[in-house]
Amino acid sequence: MNEETVANIPAGPVNPDLTEEFSVHLADDDIREITEAVRTQDSDTVHSFLKDLNPADTSDLLAKVGEEDRKELLAMYCDVLNPSTFTEMAPELCRLSLAAMPTQQVAGIISELESDDALELIETMDPYFQQEVIRKLSAKTRVVLEEGLNFPEDSAGRLMQREMVAIPQFWTVGKTIDYLRAASEDLPDEFFDIFAISPDYHIAGEIPLNKLLRAKRSEKIETLMLEETHSIPAEMDQEEVAHIFRRENLMSAPVIDNDGRLIGVITIDDIVDVIDEEAQEDLLKMAGVDQGDLYRAVWSTSGTRFRWLFINLMTAIAASVVISFFDATIQQVVALAILMPIVASMGGNAGTQALTVAVRALATKEISGANTWRVIWKETLVGILNGAAFAVITGVVAALWFSTPMLGVVIAMAMVINLIVAGLCGAAIPILVQRMGSDPAISSTVLLTTITDVVGFFAFLGLAALLMF
Repeated sequence: MNEETVANIPAGPVNPDLTEEFSVHLADDDIREITEAVRTQDSDTVHSFLKDLNPADTSDLLAKVGEEDRKELLAMYCDVLNPSTFTEMAPELCRLSLAAMPTQQVAGIISELESDDALELIETMDPYFQQEVIRKLSAKTRVVLEEGLNFPEDSAGRLMQREMVAIPQFWTVGKTIDYLRAASEDLPDEFFDIFAISPDYHIAGEIPLNKLLRAKRSEKIETLMLEETHSIPAEMDQEEVAHIFRRENLMSAPVIDNDGRLIGVITIDDIVDVIDEEAQEDLLKMAGVDQGDLYRAVWSTSGTRFRWLFINLMTAIAASVVISFFDATIQQVVALAILMPIVASMGGNAGTQALTVAVRALATKEISGANTWRVIWKETLVGILNGAAFAVITGVVAALWFSTPMLGVVIAMAMVINLIVAGLCGAAIPILVQRMGSDPAISSTVLLTTITDVVGFFAFLGLAALLMF
């Protein structure tokens, strides 16, 4: 089939059955059918369903069934489940699921996984259960996992897998290919690069697999090595690792210890998970919730959210105190009580827009000392322009609504002031918070809301007291 033939193939109508077949989620009807089979002890139906499901679909099933049904599935049919199912689960759901299983069974699951996936499961467990499971593992697996747990949380050492392809730098292409064929059972399930090493296990170079396969058998490995190898220190934070992968368009990268020796490899599938995890974490932190809230008990979820809501209560009280300073003014003009939430709300929303842009830019390393003031100034200008536009709109509406032109002037001026402050603080607060060593996704929202509320109320009521009385 030539290119012209391919280009002229007509695009037919989409087959809805085919679309459903390739859906990325397990159908609700299938979940209900499996649940009913579990409850009626119809083991043949359950086994038949589970054998046909891939790990992602099985994880989806376990996440959506009730707690009792999930326990029954794990207790009666765990032998049918692919061990990779547990690596697809949300961390909290994985922890709860494994904790409900016998330690010997959990150890069997972990033994079948690659080292990075095994470590991912182990680190979600409660400390006592974790130690009990580790004791059931083989000596080799136990040593690898204990070494991995010694690395800091969310570091490259926790992320890497020990299974990799490392060869002497003086080998030829032919010898390397023969080695890969002979050692196929000991190789990782997937790999993209081969690492050439010196006798003391330092990295001499990196060879993409496609480059190896295109070369002649007699060619020396060292002639195929890339000019630059992106070695990752084991202590490096996973966010920084993800940034390097994104910036350099890497498929894999070697991990080295403090002495520069090769100890593992990080692959792109792990980085996709890191990017997804970090994005979710930042989003949830800005709302004061945790990733595991969907699966935690009611009391536990209420407790974690109570702290955040209490902080918000304190900020609301601060705004109310500002309002109380102008109680006499509000009593004289009831319209002020009707209109003042508009100013605070607009400031809060405008600030959140600038805040979101700044937090995202900080996460992707798009903001540094070289452009910090430029970003802050830009968001301030946006606040000025939007403040002027909405000042006209709200000023005209307020003046016509209450037949008081001066009221329109007051709310217009307050709108400009609050949106300028919102743009300035929305961009500046996350940057300052990060430079102080805190997570901007956690602290910035509360600070910003407090500032826009207080400034909005103070500007509106203060100007009203000054200009209208």
